[in-house]
Amino acid sequence: MNLKVLLPTGVLLDEQVRKVNVEAGDGELTLLPRHVDMTTTVVPGLLVFETAGGREEFAAVAEGVLVKCGGQVLVSTRRGTRGTELGALRQKIQDEFREQDEQEDEARMALAKIEATFVHRFLELEHGTHG
Repeated sequence: MNLKVLLPTGVLLDEQVRKVNVEAGDGELTLLPRHVDMTTTVVPGLLVFETAGGREEFAAVAEGVLVKCGGQVLVSTRRGTRGTELGALRQKIQDEFREQDEQEDEARMALAKIEATFVHRFLELEHGTHG
């Protein structure tokens, strides 16, 4: 079966697999090629998959949605990273997610400044002052 993990910025992985284990909203779920078609929520955690070559690999994912349809397993999530060794993956997750959090904080601060400027200008117009 084909496993594809989609992020807002692109495709995290797209490959043939024998098995997929993922943390779903109602517990751990194991998908095999002949598993019934389904849709479920994914909770933040580890997605473990066995490649067509029999190697176990990992992807850390944030919350998202999983769709199993025929030979396709699609996971759509906001954040994710891939690795072959758990220790290295853990560090990679911390680094990448920390960087994303910092970028989101910077975007929120910029938006707050824009909103403050808008309110200030609006009040100036309302009171007939400019300056």
